[in-house]
Amino acid sequence: MFSVIIPTYNRLPILEKCLLALENQTFKDYEIIVVDDGSTDETIAWLTENKQKLAHVKLFLQNHQGPAIARNLGVMQAKGDIIVFIDSDLVVTETFLEFHANALGIGKDFEQNNPIFTYGAVINTCNFDNPTAEKYKITDYSAAYFATGNVAIHRNWLEKAGLFDTNFQLYGWEDLELGVRLKKLGLKLIKCPEAVGYHWHPPFNLEQIPNLIEQEQQRGKMGVLFYQKHPTLAVKMMIQMTVLHRILWGILTLGGLLNENTMKPLLQWLLKQNKPQLALEIARIFLNWYNVKAVYQYAKKVKIS
Repeated sequence: MFSVIIPTYNRLPILEKCLLALENQTFKDYEIIVVDDGSTDETIAWLTENKQKLAHVKLFLQNHQGPAIARNLGVMQAKGDIIVFIDSDLVVTETFLEFHANALGIGKDFEQNNPIFTYGAVINTCNFDNPTAEKYKITDYSAAYFATGNVAIHRNWLEKAGLFDTNFQLYGWEDLELGVRLKKLGLKLIKCPEAVGYHWHPPFNLEQIPNLIEQEQQRGKMGVLFYQKHPTLAVKMMIQMTVLHRILWGILTLGGLLNENTMKPLLQWLLKQNKPQLALEIARIFLNWYNVKAVYQYAKKVKIS
């Protein structure tokens, strides 16, 4: 049995598409665990009103505490042997679980102690009406070892690793940190590109910038926590806590002169040309500088050199 665990927070419009797509799987033995992380929109009301259409869904509630705690609650409530993590803004095809099952060897040579897990493809899209129409792009490539956007793993390994660290209550790194612990247990990543999920996000606009900056600052702080737990060069490179990163992003932003204010005219022009994705990629230059600065600021605060 598969248990698909989905933490959600104020994402009702895309959550509807996410859950309805999951209800039409060719693989039949599964449940969907939705953990609402203190949503203030109509998420709970919609889930309650549409129980008949959501036969596989089980809803659990918690105060707003972040995805790490939400996913742990989902694992503890799950009945399945195989845990599938996806995000609540991911829309999948009907063969999604079947491909994960095939890659894991379910029904063939699968054993719970087999040290493997599967990692599906994630394609980013702004197409709300038909997200699964998006084609794969080079920017969709991910070199992550373990990321909860689309992954399937036997619960036995999660329990051995110790689940998600609940100290990660801000944005970022809680899944990759768990990945480090899983890697130490000797787990092998099996890529499963056929189990594709379409990660929807609204088209980029200037109003998103303050929230994106805050996310990067939170990611910087959580990155330092990640390094405190695993003080290795590999983690240092991941969180960009090196002199090289500081010099690189300092040069690219001209020491911070290229920022949300000075680049606003260019971003506005690109948006008027209907190129929101290109505008976002350019904005990532100064957004990443906020991240690097936050890493160094918090590292100094906790006295890490």
